Amino acid sequence: MDINDLRIATTLLSFAVFIGIVVWAWSRRNQKGFDEAAMLPFADEPRAGGRHE
Repeated sequence: MDINDLRIATTLLSFAVFIGIVVWAWSRRNQKGFDEAAMLPFADEPRAGGRHE
C-alpha cells in the first residue's frame, strides 16, 4: 500500500460521509426539527399587540 492508495481511501471515505450528511439533511423525519431551528432567531421578537410576553 502506497500513499496513493491512502489518498484514494480518504477521498472515498470523505465522499461517503458527505453523501450521508446530504441524505440526513434532506430526510423528511428531520424536517420538523429544522423548521423549529429556523424560527429560533424570531423567538424573542415582541408580539404584534405591543406586549412582550
